[in-house]
Amino acid sequence: MVNSEQLYDMLTHPELFFLIAGPCVIEDEYLMMQTAEYLKKITYERNLPFIFKSSFEKSNRTSVHSYSGPGLKKGLKLLKKIKDTFDLPILTDVHETFEVDEVAEVADILQIPAFLCRQTALIAKAAKTNKIINIKKGQFLAPEDMHLQVEKVTTNDNFKVMLTERGASFGYHNLVVDFRSFALMKSNLYPIIYDVTHSMQRPSLSKTTGGTPEFAPMLAQAAIATGYVDGLFIETHPNPPEALSDANTQLTLTVMPEILDKCIAIKKAIK
Repeated sequence: MVNSEQLYDMLTHPELFFLIAGPCVIEDEYLMMQTAEYLKKITYERNLPFIFKSSFEKSNRTSVHSYSGPGLKKGLKLLKKIKDTFDLPILTDVHETFEVDEVAEVADILQIPAFLCRQTALIAKAAKTNKIINIKKGQFLAPEDMHLQVEKVTTNDNFKVMLTERGASFGYHNLVVDFRSFALMKSNLYPIIYDVTHSMQRPSLSKTTGGTPEFAPMLAQAAIATGYVDGLFIETHPNPPEALSDANTQLTLTVMPEILDKCIAIKKAIK
């Protein structure tokens, strides 16, 4: 397993692009292990750096009845097993300052969720772990303002930052991706990630979040074509309709190879 500095160097200078992927929220062990093994295989075959992602808890749920995950202890135990079994770096969300140190014992990348991207204390606490910090741009925040969130990391002597675009609010139940944001955020000189599946959401459309995953492959290709995107973030599941969280936006595992191959072809064409 590479250390934090080595991993960040790989993500800052990918030959093509890197992939962050996995189920939205941790589910049963067999499903999680199956997904991690499959994703490692297809990314290894394509020489793409891969980080496994899943959340031990999702605090931002549409309904109080929505599944939010197994919790900190059980979730981290399974993420550690995936990390050790498949020799994979791990990314997961942190929501509260008290979670950070324990999560940092397992995760290689601490992710600040979009709705918490201005939480100064949370970002500062995460930065002090010296782990890689991925900040998702909130749906309410302009891309040119993300340098202020970066500064909350770098003022704590941590310069391992990544920024993720996941769309902006467009009315009440839609998100739209302004592709200019990739160039604007890249001006900060940190890796830029496109969150493909979350930008397909139709937030709070009913008692659960809706989505339009049929557009995900097209927008992934378009994002790579800008030349500013270093990594793709894709939530994927063996059977999305049965997923316990974000069932309307996760992509089926079996479509991943085609999506990656098309994005690779585009990346090679613009190099």
